[in-house]
Amino acid sequence: MAREFILVADDERDISELVEYNLTRSGFRVLCAASGEEALAVARQRAPDLIILDLMLPGVDGLDVCRALKSDPRTAGVPIIILSAKGEEADIVAGLELGADDYVTKPFSPRILVARVRAVLRKRQGGSLSDEEAVRRGDLTVDPGRREVRVGGRLVELTFTEFELLHFLIRRPGWVFTRNQIIDAVRGGDYPVTERSVDVQVVSLRRKLGPAGECVETVRGVGYRFKE
Repeated sequence: MAREFILVADDERDISELVEYNLTRSGFRVLCAASGEEALAVARQRAPDLIILDLMLPGVDGLDVCRALKSDPRTAGVPIIILSAKGEEADIVAGLELGADDYVTKPFSPRILVARVRAVLRKRQGGSLSDEEAVRRGDLTVDPGRREVRVGGRLVELTFTEFELLHFLIRRPGWVFTRNQIIDAVRGGDYPVTERSVDVQVVSLRRKLGPAGECVETVRGVGYRFKE
């Protein structure tokens, strides 16, 4: 039974009670905060395993809370799922670029939210893969030590940037990354990496991977992820 501690920061009582009820039923310990200041204070004092964060909080808003938590060494490693009625592209991109691990828009399914919580915790608790460890997802294998990509045993020739982009995404299946996050992670020795060139690289990567290329999924208005 899961016993992780979840902090829910939302000033809408009906929402916070709904989230608390479903998380508690799933075995989590839950504490709710109704303002940005309260959320920051609790996070710094109680060290939650994960924070569910609304953006439209009274006082310090959710983006500022996220920014403060990610810049504080005591809380920088705490995963954050933004839960907000603000579903515009700019809002989602801003939240992800500040370091949020996932973004769920209201109205939402409580069961899906709980599943997202479990997925984020599972990825964090499982630890990150070694930079040299081969990653296998279905028929696709990425081996950074050998600098090889294989699909069903077939060797696929990729450029440096295509390889780095695929390796970055496949190590974190299900996570959505903005183009700027991908640029920060991928240093193109053979190609200048810009927001536009990320799209070009993805098109080329999908073509070379064949049917396996469908795993590199476009998240409209945000960026890309490796589909679980």
